[in-house]
Amino acid sequence: MNALEKVIDGFRRFRDDALQTRPEFFEKLARQQTPKVMVIGCCDSRVDPAIITSADPGDLFILRNVANLVPPFEPDGARHGTSAALEFAVDGLKVEHIVVMGHAGCGGIRALLQRDPTQPSTDFIDVWMSQIDGVREQVLHDHAHVDAHEHQHLCELESIKVSLKNLATFPWIAERLEQGALQLHGWYYDIGRAQLMAYDAASDDFKPM
Repeated sequence: MNALEKVIDGFRRFRDDALQTRPEFFEKLARQQTPKVMVIGCCDSRVDPAIITSADPGDLFILRNVANLVPPFEPDGARHGTSAALEFAVDGLKVEHIVVMGHAGCGGIRALLQRDPTQPSTDFIDVWMSQIDGVREQVLHDHAHVDAHEHQHLCELESIKVSLKNLATFPWIAERLEQGALQLHGWYYDIGRAQLMAYDAASDDFKPM
């Protein structure tokens, strides 16, 4: 069985299970979605928010991009996929929680650390990751004597905090935060240990869940 056949076979097993055990659930799901939680995760194939959390279809509104980044609010008329998904989740679906979920061994963060920020680049990944150049500079300056693995780990954590701050720059998110109708969360997934950590703003640290 090749890689694509495995995927197709997996769908068939999912379909058969859905039809046999929960037909009413999927009939209801076909009519509307009412997720209460939005997860902004990375495209990394090892970090699927639905699998990690054992979520049912319809539980999570998931946005995945390189390095799980949230740009700041930029109403400039350009095409902003992440911002469009946020607008739909908050204004349309009225989600009650937004989770930014980073992870260990992130390829986007690795690209950020390996590139030379003084050299211009038109590569899509470099341009995308350049929005957190400040994270790279801060980590390399404040932790100059740690190794590359630790630099990566620290950048992964700091990038989550930047995305949380950027979320609050969207006016309709800020409004719902002020109303108490929405909460923001920062999570970090350690793949090797299968450990999920949550950001605690009071201590400015990530703690095991």
